[in-house]
Amino acid sequence: MNRLRSKFVWTSMFVVFMVLPAAAQRRVAEERLTAVAPTCDARAIDPESYALTTRAQAAIVNEDRSGPWWERFSVDAAAADLYDLNSSATYAAERARDIDPQNLLSYSLLARQYVVTGEDASLADAAWLTTLDNGGAVVWTATLYDVDTKSFFVLAFNRESLRVYRYGELAGTYPTHLGFPQFVGADRERFWRAMGGCIDPASRAEAVIPWSNVHEIKAANWVLYFKLSTPVMIASDRGKKKKLNEIKVNLHGAIGSIETHVSRDPIDPWEADVRTIGMGPFDYQQRVRATIVKFVDPAGRIRLPKGSRSAGW
Repeated sequence: MNRLRSKFVWTSMFVVFMVLPAAAQRRVAEERLTAVAPTCDARAIDPESYALTTRAQAAIVNEDRSGPWWERFSVDAAAADLYDLNSSATYAAERARDIDPQNLLSYSLLARQYVVTGEDASLADAAWLTTLDNGGAVVWTATLYDVDTKSFFVLAFNRESLRVYRYGELAGTYPTHLGFPQFVGADRERFWRAMGGCIDPASRAEAVIPWSNVHEIKAANWVLYFKLSTPVMIASDRGKKKKLNEIKVNLHGAIGSIETHVSRDPIDPWEADVRTIGMGPFDYQQRVRATIVKFVDPAGRIRLPKGSRSAGW
């Protein structure tokens, strides 16, 4: 997808939502909830809508955004690339939903993307409700640092449980670069359907964790900590395995920032100490946690300790 076109389209959509009153946005979202019965069945979904939630998503994620070699060292360039990916994926899912409101994949994608991008919470809530009420899940790719830093996992959230899958279980054989997984192409429909919340029932989860087994969720700077009452065993695609009573997970989708701090010598003002600190996307972690517990723990049983921004995990 051409970056200029995707950014132009997203900007247009942003202007529309800025003009549309928040109450009207909520009304439209509520009407969608009751007017249709979304499904994962590809045969019942408009082909163009279905393609926007599978093949188009694969093309957006795999688009070559590499510029000149010197941009590879720029944090700003990486942030711009991620913004382009997220805005394009969101627009494609919105278009898919508008073409065919029966496309459950579109709601699942928007449930995730609205949280990632920090969209109006009422829109995110409507997408989560539609997804969960119709048997879908909200899905992220993720890194589980305590299991394997060089493997991807797929985490699926619904009202009953948190399910953890190996990336390879859903994607099949996948390419790597410098030892890290790369995303598979549009030909791996099973994986892209899973990313839209429609996971093949034959797929084997590494762990199925009922919410009754989660007693605390901590939002840190780079990760979320899911603390369990009963430990689970999780293995990676590379054969690494660990028994965990706490899952430290980075849900992919947001990027951190670099802060520059300058302190000057009180005696010689020309002497300056310049330090840079990498800060994680703390607000993103908070949004994810708040949204998850809203739907899986309405009674407020799960403990949510207060966090703070820092340079640590």
